[in-house]
Amino acid sequence: MSVVPYKSQQTSKKEQVAQMFDNISPKYDLLNRVLSVGIDIYWRKVAVKQLKSLQPKHILDVATGTADFAIEALSLKPEKIIGVDISEGMLAMGRQKLQKANIHNIELQKGDSEGLAFEDGTFDAVIVAFGVRNFENLEKGLADMHRVLRKGGKLVVLEFSQPQIFPFKQFYNFYFKNILPLVGNTVSKDSAAYTYLPESVQAFPFGKDFVNILSRVGFQQSICKPLTFGISSIYVGTK
Repeated sequence: MSVVPYKSQQTSKKEQVAQMFDNISPKYDLLNRVLSVGIDIYWRKVAVKQLKSLQPKHILDVATGTADFAIEALSLKPEKIIGVDISEGMLAMGRQKLQKANIHNIELQKGDSEGLAFEDGTFDAVIVAFGVRNFENLEKGLADMHRVLRKGGKLVVLEFSQPQIFPFKQFYNFYFKNILPLVGNTVSKDSAAYTYLPESVQAFPFGKDFVNILSRVGFQQSICKPLTFGISSIYVGTK
């Protein structure tokens, strides 16, 4: 059974995820910094570096949210980055951020990761940060990202995983299941969102399991690079 934010609702996971991010969008960036103690900034920098040798000119940022990953990808000096997300609330916060920073080569659009509105082979690189575990159909979303990549293009996914080393595993699980939902609820006023987060991470096929899925949908030379004792991981696949 698919993990959803609002268990009492009968709507699809996709609709619930969009609703959840609309609800928490005003506090999303603040909570990211607080709950990760700012380490998510470092993770994005490391993830973007996986594309340095490729020197991509056209980049797609799927589940762009408030555009943090897209902004970090500007360090690659691309011609254009397009960010897509199903949450209008998150996109609105992202557009404010881009306007304030006077950034013009990032365009944010409402879009569905499982039905991307781009032609085959449009992008040199596709990036996703903390978004794939929210897909309603994971393989369908990954397959569509493979479709819009040019041959030789790369996918870089940054996603939460589960630490396996004692005692860090135990500390992390306690924090993720007890402290994080409490802080998230207090700040965002949406208790379901930060209960859903640890549940969605626990249900996500991380490490070798996710690498196998990437291979199954057509990516080659797929690898996993754990970060910070395995709290998150970078996945890279080539078309």
